[in-house]
Amino acid sequence: MARVDVIMPQMGESIAEGTLSKWVKKVGDDVKRDETIFEISTDKVDAEIPSPVAGVLAEILVHEGETVPVQTIVARLETEKGSFVTGGATASVAPAVAPAAPVPPAPATVAARTAPVAAPAAAAAPARISAGDGNSFEDRIRTRSSPLVRKIAKEHGIEIAALSGSGIAGRVTRKDIMSALESGLVATPARLPGASTTAPAGIAHEGPIPSPWAGDVVEPFSRMRKLTSDHMAQAIRVAAHVTSFFEIDLTRVARVRGKMRADFEATTGQKLTFLPFIISAVVQALKRHPMLNASVAGDSLILRKRYNIGIAVALEPTGLIVPVIKNAEDLSLSGITKATNDLATRARTKKLQPAEVTEATFTITNPGVFGSLAGTPIIPVGTTCILGLGAIEKRPRVIAGADGEDTIAIRTCAYFSCSFDHKVVDGADADRFMADLKKTLESIPEAGF
Repeated sequence: MARVDVIMPQMGESIAEGTLSKWVKKVGDDVKRDETIFEISTDKVDAEIPSPVAGVLAEILVHEGETVPVQTIVARLETEKGSFVTGGATASVAPAVAPAAPVPPAPATVAARTAPVAAPAAAAAPARISAGDGNSFEDRIRTRSSPLVRKIAKEHGIEIAALSGSGIAGRVTRKDIMSALESGLVATPARLPGASTTAPAGIAHEGPIPSPWAGDVVEPFSRMRKLTSDHMAQAIRVAAHVTSFFEIDLTRVARVRGKMRADFEATTGQKLTFLPFIISAVVQALKRHPMLNASVAGDSLILRKRYNIGIAVALEPTGLIVPVIKNAEDLSLSGITKATNDLATRARTKKLQPAEVTEATFTITNPGVFGSLAGTPIIPVGTTCILGLGAIEKRPRVIAGADGEDTIAIRTCAYFSCSFDHKVVDGADADRFMADLKKTLESIPEAGF
């Protein structure tokens, strides 16, 4: 028998660690090659990790709930000698989903790549202020944080080298910097050479923390809930939220969809909903209103020329993830339908890759499927707008008849909400976009887009 190491994969270029959220197999179970053996959560995505070889799960080294650096050995498999590896009793094999080019280890992390690593004891504690001068080896390692961490630090005027993190060799992780912000420890950052003295303060927890009463049930946040909580708190801090509402008549869309639905579904094998029509119309409107397809970069605005549409997907039993339709401007109605259905299905079955939940330039959320009439969604960080879709239902409307007289008719309608960042998008700009979207949907050609 030969032993094969199974490691924590690197699920994206900027990912330094992952949380082992669930073991699908237990010690002693037979495992087929490419069969899921455990699930992980990272800052970007939840994923199922397949076995690199066929064999028996001989040893579990990292337990559920532990967060460890990438390349850490999490388990060992026993396999027939020579069936997969040759020339040694043990080999370290990354699961097939791991991206290419692992990050070269710093000297202080070599041990972590060759032995099981438990979750750091300080992982749950806020990052601590350090008095380092920024020139030591440890300080240089800490500042090699992910792009997301560096972005958060820049937005809040924080010097990463002034924090002591829980990652590899003291590397500051997203959890560290968010904990520091929420605890107020960085309200007055340590003054470092070249550091600004006017940096904005972190936001501390306000009000007393509630205590459970007799009979209450206390449920710790899941990894997904903690990440969602952090993302939403950050998003509400960095954008000046304003929401505008429009009622849109989707009767023509419903008529066109009804005419083409049977042939479309027979030809493509895809279910045709209202959403692909709306996504197509949104892309057309964004081309005419670039401020809504932009990112704020300090005192500048990046006007995106790619139209990457994020679609919020509710997960069971709880959770939220936003897969992204890349380059939606290049897709036909059937292409948008296939991409939407595929991403939603794989989101619910934890099959998404990190690249599929990043780089959104505009987001659509659809609480209407649960019966909601309207809402005020939170703008994802890195974008300037999000569109909320209310329930699509038949309503009585006053319309002009053939002779210009007013008449009451039954129309298929929905409320659309547009939350926008008022730092850069004026109300007039957002309303012009919504009026354009309304016109596009209400005058859809009989042949569709």
